[in-house]
Amino acid sequence: MGLFTVAEARAELSRLLPVLAELVRVRADAAELAASLRPGGRDTDLGGLPEWKAAQARLDELMTTVQRTGAELKGFAPLLVDFPASLDGDDVLLCWLEGDRELSWYHRVDLGFAGRRRLS
Repeated sequence: MGLFTVAEARAELSRLLPVLAELVRVRADAAELAASLRPGGRDTDLGGLPEWKAAQARLDELMTTVQRTGAELKGFAPLLVDFPASLDGDDVLLCWLEGDRELSWYHRVDLGFAGRRRLS
């Protein structure tokens, strides 16, 4: 896949938001189910081992959906999605972090998340 413009990445993120919201929900369900399956774990109304396996399979599908767009899923908890781009001749990743309302951040590829800056 190629590079995104800021506008393309924002449009793709808009399309992905329902997928990302489901990923957050299923991630929470999977965590609760996993905790219930441990020795001494609390019972849950969500089910048991079959539901945990189904949640894991759904998480795989949702993560694949994100990555097929050309976006990079860099974090799982919290979700971190990067969109490869070029700004002013620099290779950057347009960066969305779970909880962000929109795509407003980027960082140079060589700096990673620590170099995160607000888009102008």
